[in-house]
Amino acid sequence: MNKQSSAKTRTKKWPESGIDPELAKIRDWLAPRKSEMVASLQELVESESPTNDKLACDKLCAGLANRFQQIGGRAKMHRQKSAGDHLQVEFRGPADCKPILLLGHYDTVYSLGTLASMPWRQSKGLVYGPGVFDMKGGIVQMIFAIRALQATSKSLPRPISVLLVSDEEEGSASSRRITEAVASRCQAVFVCEPAGRNGALKTARKGVGDFTISVSGVAAHAGLDFEKGHNAILELAHQVKAIAAMTDLVRGITLNVGRIRGGTRTNVVPSEAIAEFDLRVTTTLDGSYMLRKIRSLKPLNPKCKLHIEGAINRPPLERSPAVVALFKKAQAVANQLGFTLNEIAVGGGSDGNFTAGMGIPTLDGLGAVGDGAHSLRESVVAAEMPRRTALLAGLIASL
Repeated sequence: MNKQSSAKTRTKKWPESGIDPELAKIRDWLAPRKSEMVASLQELVESESPTNDKLACDKLCAGLANRFQQIGGRAKMHRQKSAGDHLQVEFRGPADCKPILLLGHYDTVYSLGTLASMPWRQSKGLVYGPGVFDMKGGIVQMIFAIRALQATSKSLPRPISVLLVSDEEEGSASSRRITEAVASRCQAVFVCEPAGRNGALKTARKGVGDFTISVSGVAAHAGLDFEKGHNAILELAHQVKAIAAMTDLVRGITLNVGRIRGGTRTNVVPSEAIAEFDLRVTTTLDGSYMLRKIRSLKPLNPKCKLHIEGAINRPPLERSPAVVALFKKAQAVANQLGFTLNEIAVGGGSDGNFTAGMGIPTLDGLGAVGDGAHSLRESVVAAEMPRRTALLAGLIASL
């Protein structure tokens, strides 16, 4: 748990006055349902769903489809050959309103069987387990937000689309097209990924690029014909240094060479070497600029050849006026619910990067409050779940 998330904060009472009557109904419906939400979260966490295990993902996907259908949603499975199936659910609302998209993923980074060493548990107001924070807590909050809106009014204030994909943790290769197609008809996108520190919403995310640079040199015997060889690893070392020099922390541009391989034996001048690296950028313009710089790399040794592959696979989620407007609405709802809501910019990407890149107003971090994503510490603050769900439901209603 973040040090800033104290027990006093978790048990703070909700306001009794100065709140919109409809929002008060939502708050009051959700307030006594913490235990029900935690029980629902336990069921999701104990249904393991590693990105690379299609059978496990499909099982959870079918279970989620059933849950949404039970509360009136019309579920559609986007079947996949290798990845897990992707789940789209539609809820009806006024015909003259465009839908709001609740976006997320149900896959986790944990291998099947992790529950044996990292079981579901509750301790001191926190709930632990693989994927509890990233992002099964957010899925539970989606479900209960829709239930709260249904229970407190005659109909939903607008149509709601839900999209939960199975491959976000490994780049969303099979789901990106679906995400963009569903989002294209929506007014705004609320991403129920985990909240930032102290529950902050994410109004900016860096764009992400993956690249590979391959060097072809000339092999030779390291003892007999050393001078006839042209060392691909040595050339790659020069290129790695050039790539690292492109980092500009002031502009939020980072390049990280994460993997290198090359050569066959120590007594052979290597003819091949490869490096894989990660690029992060804050703006679309910087993404285009960096693409040109990376692709303009030239070999220091003219006897070596370079081959560069890769692209920006997630555009940045930029803090645009439309994003700020959504955040201000969320802040207003939070104020009525009795808590302060801040914003944060983060370096990691989400599927919200895709929708923001399309120009659709996108607000991220509307999921659970907790800590330790992708680690043994992964946890959610149970007492925050009803309040964060009220925030999501109130934000939907406010539009």
